[in-house]
Amino acid sequence: MKDLLYYQDVMLREFDAHIVSKETDEAGRHFVVLSNTAFYPTGGGQPHDTGTLNGIEVIDVEKIDEEIRHYIQGSLSELDDVVHGELNWSRRFDHMQQHAGQHILTAAFVELFDAQTVSFHLGSEQVTIDIAVDALTEQQLAAAEARANEIILENRSIETTWITENELGNYHLRKEVAVTGDIRLVIIPNYDYNGCGGTHPTTTGQVSAIKILGTEKMKGNVRVSFVCGQRVLNELAMRKKVLADVARQLSVPEVEAATALSKVLSVQKNTEKALAAAKEELLTYEAKALVPNSEGVVTATFQQRTMQELQKIARMIVSEQLDITALLVSESEGKLQFVAARGKNVSKSMKVIAEKALPLINGKGGGSDQMVQGGGECTISKEELLEAMQNA
Repeated sequence: MKDLLYYQDVMLREFDAHIVSKETDEAGRHFVVLSNTAFYPTGGGQPHDTGTLNGIEVIDVEKIDEEIRHYIQGSLSELDDVVHGELNWSRRFDHMQQHAGQHILTAAFVELFDAQTVSFHLGSEQVTIDIAVDALTEQQLAAAEARANEIILENRSIETTWITENELGNYHLRKEVAVTGDIRLVIIPNYDYNGCGGTHPTTTGQVSAIKILGTEKMKGNVRVSFVCGQRVLNELAMRKKVLADVARQLSVPEVEAATALSKVLSVQKNTEKALAAAKEELLTYEAKALVPNSEGVVTATFQQRTMQELQKIARMIVSEQLDITALLVSESEGKLQFVAARGKNVSKSMKVIAEKALPLINGKGGGSDQMVQGGGECTISKEELLEAMQNA
């Protein structure tokens, strides 16, 4: 392992190697095994490298048993004997920034709060660490972020060394290592000592910056999301664009956008309350207006009324008119909906009406003897559906 090119020189971008084997796996993916490689395979929470071999795209890299497989997007016949490999350097360096940043931030939580990281994931947009605590305050997050960026600004060296199990006692490791045999340590002197098989830049300054984006509870731990390096700038650019757009729509400077938005939302909430009250008053008026012209049965058809509105009108009618049945139908967005309700003095079950109406519209519904509701297709007009309900 220690002789692999990505361990010998983490900054190596190009290399030459011999092809040891060319094969196709059970899934039909073509891969080659090389005499040595600078392509890092997926492992330890870090995604694989991509790039090219003699100009042919390498789309995946995996370590299977003792061989590193380079999966290619192309024919195996195009590769023979010696190949020239080139890494997708922006991807590799991004992964190195994020992985080293994870070490630095994790060590900050341990140093400041004795809070250990129990898992790590390097995603395509954000990095997460799960910390074994019940909660983290905003003050703790700010302190850990500040300490991590302090270590970055000091541009400390990031060193690697290979040791044996017998030599573990010579190092104050942040956590126990899970591997045996040759053990690779990644060290930031006088700050962090950790067993790790990933790739990292050679100094903390190359991480550039760390920014915590948020937290969430995760299986009894706290998951911290953050970004490092170029991703900090990408995140800043995205948030700047969004903030500028919000400020423009509110016609205020960016610094006043949050306050202005809060006012807009407050006005909207009050408007929605007033609108809801007005709708309720209108429904009450409609319900009362329908009753005088009825003789035991109130019928009405509507356009673009919701099921909730139909139910409210029906309830208002039968709650005050105990001897009346209310039959209401609405056509809305290409669908027919109906409600049938009875007053307390009416003995007829409304389920009979639903059983008559639903097959006519290929519908579904339900309810009780007192009230039923349903909806279906516009196979007939709303007036024809209402007539069928009256005749049920």
